[in-house]
Amino acid sequence: MSVARITELSATSQTSFEDAIQQAISRATSTLRGVEGAWIKDQNVLIQDGNITGYKVNLEVTFVLEDGS
Repeated sequence: MSVARITELSATSQTSFEDAIQQAISRATSTLRGVEGAWIKDQNVLIQDGNITGYKVNLEVTFVLEDGS
């Protein structure tokens, strides 16, 4: 039996939603072991003076907890 945990992340990019997602996953996998998947909860654009200035994603990352024994 395995137990997983979910943590929520937010990331932004000046180029695309895909880049923001990749940045979040890259950060998660550099600090968490056992990352199994992610769910994109929300996507937003950042707007300044009528122009899109950034792409923001909120996602939940699932990772398996290590056996403590």
